[in-house]
Amino acid sequence: MIKQNVSRILSELPSGVKLVAAAKTRQPAEVLEAVEAGAEIIGENYIQEAERAYEIVGSRAKWHFIGHLQKNKVKKVAAMFDMIETVDSLEIARELDKRCAQAGKVMPVLIEINSGREGQKSGVFPEEAEQLIKEVSALKNIRVTGLMTMGPYCPNPEDSRPYFKATRQLFERIRNLKIPNVAIKYLSMGMSDSYKIALEEGANIVRIGSRIFA
Repeated sequence: MIKQNVSRILSELPSGVKLVAAAKTRQPAEVLEAVEAGAEIIGENYIQEAERAYEIVGSRAKWHFIGHLQKNKVKKVAAMFDMIETVDSLEIARELDKRCAQAGKVMPVLIEINSGREGQKSGVFPEEAEQLIKEVSALKNIRVTGLMTMGPYCPNPEDSRPYFKATRQLFERIRNLKIPNVAIKYLSMGMSDSYKIALEEGANIVRIGSRIFA
């Protein structure tokens, strides 16, 4: 079933859109099956789960960290992952920059936007994004390459549209600023229930879990 799900989703996605197979709570064998079916990027929320899956999958896929990033986990995340989609503070950015320097790599990162302004959610409010990106741009071992948003949970996926639209508008505005050492090109929005709306609003990375692994 995983193979068929991956094949179907990949066939539906427009050219240039990247699929992140969101593997939260999934077994390594399931992750491997998704990769063998054509999923090129695995998204992980937790470092322990990622390590177990990596033992089986390894470099056959790219690895995106899509969970809330805690400072005490940054060292492991910096060593293992190919992109961090959830940078939301200068403190985390500085720690990530330090750890990436130690690992001898430059890490592409996305700035997480709290598009719904939810107090319990991670991410910066939209009006804070420009300042954070300018501060992060001075760091040598991470590179801002776009924005990510979760948006509030909406039983009706159509209700997610305003949050995706607002994040796309922010994406365009920041891209047009041409901030030095920043390459705004990725807009990560939409999950299993909302990715089709996100695509209509300009997402070029979608994070899909249950529609792959259910």
